[in-house]
Amino acid sequence: MKKNRLEAFSDGVLAIIITIMVLEMKVPHGEDFHALEPIIPVFLSYILSFVFLAIYWNNHHHLMQTVDKVSGGVLWANMHLLFWLSLVPFATGWMGENGFAPNPVALYGIVLLGAGLAYFILVRQIIARQGEGSLLKRAVGKDFKGKISVIAYTLGIALSFLNQWVAGAVYVLVALMWLIPDKRIEKALEEG
Repeated sequence: MKKNRLEAFSDGVLAIIITIMVLEMKVPHGEDFHALEPIIPVFLSYILSFVFLAIYWNNHHHLMQTVDKVSGGVLWANMHLLFWLSLVPFATGWMGENGFAPNPVALYGIVLLGAGLAYFILVRQIIARQGEGSLLKRAVGKDFKGKISVIAYTLGIALSFLNQWVAGAVYVLVALMWLIPDKRIEKALEEG
């Protein structure tokens, strides 16, 4: 199968996920800016989740540039990633509505960890399809950034029960690490 259907489906699912998240933010009653104060945690969790989803969309786009055809394993690995990303609105809403309480922050980290592992599996499935000498394998190398992310998410989950603000800071640091554009795949594509 060509990659176009997988890309289009993934783009559509991500667009729906973002739409669900924004629709979950309820408009406050009242016309002054003080009426917005109760939804600040909801808005902050939305911003963080939007950034994570944008990072996944960007990286998925770059990843698919290395792919010509997809296998069944790649399709299922992609669905696995979309499953975890589809849980982001629920985890985001629960975390925001409960003012970043420990259990919701831990669940948010579990969803991020699941998505991170699913992305890692997707990359491995593509490399298995293309072979160890593939452009993608050369681009990701030992994938330190991906491994650090998984370790950080695990640390964030554990920290959420000790100090949810520190756990949240760990999640933000992972997002910042990925906001810096990852040029590995682009560089590998240019080198051929």
